[in-house]
Amino acid sequence: MVRFFAFAGLFFILIKITVITLGYAEMVHQIIYPSMNPTWMIIFIFLVSCYVAIQGMGNTIRFFVIAFLCTFWMIFLFLPFFFPPIASLYDLYPLIPTEWSMFSWKGLLLLLSSLSGPEYLICLAPWLKPQQKMLKYLTAANAFSVFEYLIAFIASLLFFGPKYLSKSNFPVISMIRYLQFPFIERIDIFLISVYMLHFVVVISILVLFFYGAARIVLRRLHEQTTRIGFMASFITVFAFIILANEWLWKTEEKRSILLDLQIWLGSLTYLLVPAFVLIAGKVKGRV
Repeated sequence: MVRFFAFAGLFFILIKITVITLGYAEMVHQIIYPSMNPTWMIIFIFLVSCYVAIQGMGNTIRFFVIAFLCTFWMIFLFLPFFFPPIASLYDLYPLIPTEWSMFSWKGLLLLLSSLSGPEYLICLAPWLKPQQKMLKYLTAANAFSVFEYLIAFIASLLFFGPKYLSKSNFPVISMIRYLQFPFIERIDIFLISVYMLHFVVVISILVLFFYGAARIVLRRLHEQTTRIGFMASFITVFAFIILANEWLWKTEEKRSILLDLQIWLGSLTYLLVPAFVLIAGKVKGRV
């Protein structure tokens, strides 16, 4: 059964890496380098991610700690946007919708998909030690992610209002542009550049997950990991991203299909994989 989830994870991880990489490259292209070909940014991000990932999971996690310490303070920049002159608490209502439309369901799936990622640790199941307290750390990380998403959403909703918010492609970055500091003029460019650390870490870990899933599918669990195998995984993911950028990302209709696919797959894995692992653990305990 683990092999089945690993095989499905290959495709799910591939889609998630593609959307993350192309989304960040597009943001950089529109805001910082509008005259540059986005393909060069894709190549740069992926090469840096490959360098981090090839150092191994341990060093990648250490780099993640550095990235967290360099960027967690950004949530405090949203505090001024909670008190704009036109802000109204009624913009937050209803907290619980009385009627659920297709848009409401899609928003819920988008939230679940944004939080997805830790469940792909199942791709590394053969290498995880049973005594490791993964649940505690994953719960804390997801709680902080929910808090961060909540702060950014409430701030942007109070600042833009519910009607205009849906019309902005990058509402958080557009909101940050209104901050004024005497020592820096375009703080949005600085934040986008620093936040690349997070994207590099996420892509690096997902590439390692992809390599782990490929090893499970190919039944090479008991063989030593090699750089050739990792580079084969890296080239596969990189080729898929380049093809998706050329064939899917450049048109609005095809891009929405790719985004919807990532939202559905991410939300399903975020719900089903932990539930399956929990049920399997309960059944195994009874046996």
